[in-house]
Amino acid sequence: MPVSAMAAWYPHGTVIAPHRHRRAQLLYAIEGVMTIESATGSWVVPPTRGVWLEPSVEHSVKMSGDVKMRTVFVEPGAAAHLPSRSCVVEVHSLLRELILSAINVPLDYATGSRDDHLMCLLLAELNAMPLLPLYLPWPSDIRLRSVCQMVIATPDDNRTVGAWAKTLEVSEKTFYRWFQRETGVNFGAWRQQARLLLALQRIAHGEKIIAVAMDHGYTSQSAFTAMFKRHFGVAPSAFYS
Repeated sequence: MPVSAMAAWYPHGTVIAPHRHRRAQLLYAIEGVMTIESATGSWVVPPTRGVWLEPSVEHSVKMSGDVKMRTVFVEPGAAAHLPSRSCVVEVHSLLRELILSAINVPLDYATGSRDDHLMCLLLAELNAMPLLPLYLPWPSDIRLRSVCQMVIATPDDNRTVGAWAKTLEVSEKTFYRWFQRETGVNFGAWRQQARLLLALQRIAHGEKIIAVAMDHGYTSQSAFTAMFKRHFGVAPSAFYS
């Protein structure tokens, strides 16, 4: 059938090893936060959001908190306007209810049945999913990846671009152009995005905003909140509401 769905439950810290699917996939968690990683980047997926993975993309999944995952698989070519690239999407209330209903639909539902109509509506709503800025591109060069891994490990490290360039024994200008070419964004924007996505995982566990801000390189809660609102459109305290 063109659309199918399933449910799974994973405890905190579970890692699903790299794998791929022939079909496109929407990964969604009604509880917990998932981090999906591929060779070209990573996506942080909190509740109310999902990640759309194009067919045959190799990816791994890491669980933060106990995760109740719901997955929708879509045959290639099932609809004309599905995202052509992997991305994070908003799961609004109607789409959420359709996903929760779809997991109870058998794989061999009959054409023209109620189950068929439900899955067709689900497919229509997948066509209209709003895309969200929750993607972190990764460079392919191993030296730049090592810098990115250090940023992820110590997000409060405020070293300048020049200091990072020095660790790779290149000029600041060379580092800047190199990073931009590999990721499509400059290093400052990449670090800001990495910090915000890491912060989302902490906020999802109910940690205090001031502690999250300080641990991610911000000098104050207000500075972090202002950056968060510019990026996501809402304050950190309202993101999961």
